[in-house]
Amino acid sequence: MIRLALALALIATQALAAPEAYRLDTARSVVSFTYDLGGNAGRGTMPVASADMALDLANPSQSRVTVTLDAGRARAGFFLATQAMKGPQGLDTARHPLITFRSTRISGTLSEARVEGLLTVRDTTRPVTLQAGLYRQRGTDPADLTRLTVRLTGQIDRHAFGVTGFSDLVGPTISLRILARIER
Repeated sequence: MIRLALALALIATQALAAPEAYRLDTARSVVSFTYDLGGNAGRGTMPVASADMALDLANPSQSRVTVTLDAGRARAGFFLATQAMKGPQGLDTARHPLITFRSTRISGTLSEARVEGLLTVRDTTRPVTLQAGLYRQRGTDPADLTRLTVRLTGQIDRHAFGVTGFSDLVGPTISLRILARIER
């Protein structure tokens, strides 16, 4: 009887466990991207406007993430590339200043996760998949999971989102590398 009660208590505790809210430290986080510019690697950054993250470290599949990027403040490495990227043939930030990502499925482990979601660019929403890893921040105690670092990588085809301008100069593939510092 005692074993049954303990087993039920353990099951109830696990059932009550829920994702916990984490906040993005925007000052220490970087959303960067690379692109092909006439055979040379172009690099840029885009600031995060907002992030809503609920992570379940015991069961990553129960986690969810929504991130909004400020495309209007993006930088593509140098002035002319930035202006072209933000202009009507690029992201058209005057009409579409934000880019959003909402996770739909997270699988794998904390150090090797697959994050599937919906990315909206220029009012066009397409599924994307990112590879993710979650790590303790340097200098923290091994048991301290209140401050973490998330690394996300992946690629998107800019043409799939209607960003087709300057195709003679800029390749279609945009590689993403996101380093997010989060706190509970």
